[in-house]
Amino acid sequence: MSIAILSALPEEQQGLSQALTQPRQIQHAGRQFTRGKLHGHDVVLALSGIGKVAAATATTALIERFGAQRLVFTGVAGGLGEQVRVGDVVVAQQFLQHDMDARPLFERWQVPGYDSPLFACNPAMTQALQQSAQACVDAAAHWQEPLLGGHRPQAHAGLLVSGDQFMVSAQHSALLRSELQAAQYQALAVEMEGAAIAQVCADYGVPFAAVRTISDRADDNAHVDFPAFVSAVAGRYAQYMLNHWLQAQSW
Repeated sequence: MSIAILSALPEEQQGLSQALTQPRQIQHAGRQFTRGKLHGHDVVLALSGIGKVAAATATTALIERFGAQRLVFTGVAGGLGEQVRVGDVVVAQQFLQHDMDARPLFERWQVPGYDSPLFACNPAMTQALQQSAQACVDAAAHWQEPLLGGHRPQAHAGLLVSGDQFMVSAQHSALLRSELQAAQYQALAVEMEGAAIAQVCADYGVPFAAVRTISDRADDNAHVDFPAFVSAVAGRYAQYMLNHWLQAQSW
């Protein structure tokens, strides 16, 4: 079974490519894909680039060209839920496109042609990722990482929202959070790729799961916190969680 591991940025896959055995690089659709073995599983690593269109392109290529039968996304996100802090991990149970707005033809956030604004992740994969996320934050509590500022990381699971916008305003984030809450959507984090990947995987019937490390609070300090955290922490989290997750699988 071929498992695709997708991230937006190279820092988010630090260590994973070096851990591959029998690596083979392939250029396709303007991207580099790396096939290999990881903990006995056939995997293909890829970087989507930033944004929903880039993510959809990479996901389609992974399914069509590389025969991915399961897909997992790992990367970073901005914390949107009030209980979600920098250094925490959020495992996606569902995705929504927060910048989809086809009113008055459709309800806000509704993707035309689908039954619901929400795209669900695969339950079994998600449950396994939650266990890996919890193991990661338990380990991270002892890493004494300065960027965590003494915070003991927590693992969360729930709704993530995606859009082609990097959130750098506390006011904007608060407005988005309140609008979602008014519609009974309790979003934990905001990012730029996951909902598009979830939509493509739904179209193809490919099981999908995603996990995000919180790099910033999607506020006025996001442009400062994000690059430092991605460089120092995100790759370490991703490597820990994906290794833990793959070692627990018996497909």
